Amino acid sequence: MREKQPFMADLLIILIGNIFLGFAYAKWMVPHHIVNGGVTSLSMIVDKAFHVPLLYVSNGMTGLLLSVSLLFLGKENFVKSIGSSLFYALSFSLFYSLPFNCTINIGVDILLACLFIAFGYYCCISTNASTVGMDVIALILHKRNNKINIAKSIRFINIIVLVFGFAVFGWPAIVIGLIFTYLYSWLLNILLKRNPLFTLRKSFH
Repeated sequence: MREKQPFMADLLIILIGNIFLGFAYAKWMVPHHIVNGGVTSLSMIVDKAFHVPLLYVSNGMTGLLLSVSLLFLGKENFVKSIGSSLFYALSFSLFYSLPFNCTINIGVDILLACLFIAFGYYCCISTNASTVGMDVIALILHKRNNKINIAKSIRFINIIVLVFGFAVFGWPAIVIGLIFTYLYSWLLNILLKRNPLFTLRKSFH
């Protein structure tokens, strides 16, 4: 029973993080068509370049990233990441279907989305999980060499995807995506350095 308590506490934190992620993507990112260089953005590029249906690419990449997390990050990360993926799908679907508008203007909405998404990523990473996105690669790199900064690795990977996506997204979307990627990864880096969730997890356990 005691062994299950830390795991359940971590799942609760992962759920909270994915509520923030789902809300931010449903109410700010999607309405403004903001791309951030993640799995969906990469799927759009592959769809455009190779005419492979977006849904197939996205689901295929999610499955691949889950397999990679099991292989390189271990069973615990794999199980928690599956939970994270399910929580996000439910959260996004719920908020996307609810008929209320939270947009103010693109500047304010980007800042709010950055805060919510950075916190969401932080909840997952701090509990040895992932969002089953590009953070999986960053976590593997960090595990191989703990001097590699997780947040900066996510930023670098997202920027590479955005640059390759110029033909798909165009300059305006790329510029907004780069600004967003820099801001949320900067906030994530601050959160990971301070790591106050460690205390929160102790109180749950």
